[in-house]
Amino acid sequence: MSSNAQLAAGPTRGRQPAGASPRRSKPTSSQARVGVAFSSGYTLFLLVFGVLPTLYAIYLAFTKANAFAGVDNFVKVFTDYRFLPAVGHVALYVAVWVASLIVLVVLLALIVHAIRVRWLSTTSRFIFYIPGALAGASSVMLWLFILDPSVSPVAFLLKALGNDSFVDTVQVNQLPFVLAIIAFWTGAGGWIVIMYGALNNISHDVMEAARIDGAGPLATAWYIQIPLLRKWISYMAILSLAAGTQLFVEPRVLSQASKGVVPPDYSLNQLAFLYAFKQNDFNGSAAISLVLLVVALGLSVFFVFRGGLFERD
Repeated sequence: MSSNAQLAAGPTRGRQPAGASPRRSKPTSSQARVGVAFSSGYTLFLLVFGVLPTLYAIYLAFTKANAFAGVDNFVKVFTDYRFLPAVGHVALYVAVWVASLIVLVVLLALIVHAIRVRWLSTTSRFIFYIPGALAGASSVMLWLFILDPSVSPVAFLLKALGNDSFVDTVQVNQLPFVLAIIAFWTGAGGWIVIMYGALNNISHDVMEAARIDGAGPLATAWYIQIPLLRKWISYMAILSLAAGTQLFVEPRVLSQASKGVVPPDYSLNQLAFLYAFKQNDFNGSAAISLVLLVVALGLSVFFVFRGGLFERD
């Protein structure tokens, strides 16, 4: 049979058919051992500082004086006059922060990715990332000056919004927005860099096909780039929700700086801290932490399925 006939007859044995996905070779035993070695450290820390404390918190939440208490600890926490205000504060803060994070991070990443001047693109990414190098408490200390109209470099803006003093700026009714700005300033830069890397992984053939079809920058971003960033956006939302529900450092520092204008029980984590170390009620504190865990897991599952985080491309 001639070579042309062989080609017409179809693929020969051992040759992949056209369009078939390449077979993935199984890892060897040595590769598997290396993988186990690299992941064992993380697994150990996860068990010691993640799983075991969670199991202990579940035990405390359903017991009292080492005896099974059912849901008594949860009822006590839910009927506490401080609980519902703390829930509202955290919910509003998380909603403002996650929404602004998703919109602004994706927008800024698209803008940086569209910059074709290499040094300008690199510099902008570096500038965005600098605030993330500061620890949470350090960034809040910096913001204590920014939020004080008497010394702030943006005093004109604060006064235009009707804030004539630091106490005016950190009033409870506008604190979720203040905390969202602080959190965005601290954490957005790292996510911009991550989204930038994800945009670089989009196939050049896809982008070139969109350009040939006449799609402009806005159409390309809306119909191609943003849909292909869906998994990364979901990943960002999940980690942001986990961090947002644990709100503690920022309102605590602001509470001390404002001498009580920001209440010490502003967030659920602060309320859990008061239960544990002011009221000596570790069972109630564990109940609050378990509520936070369930809420964070529920929202994370929603974003996992809506964002197709574990779907294969």
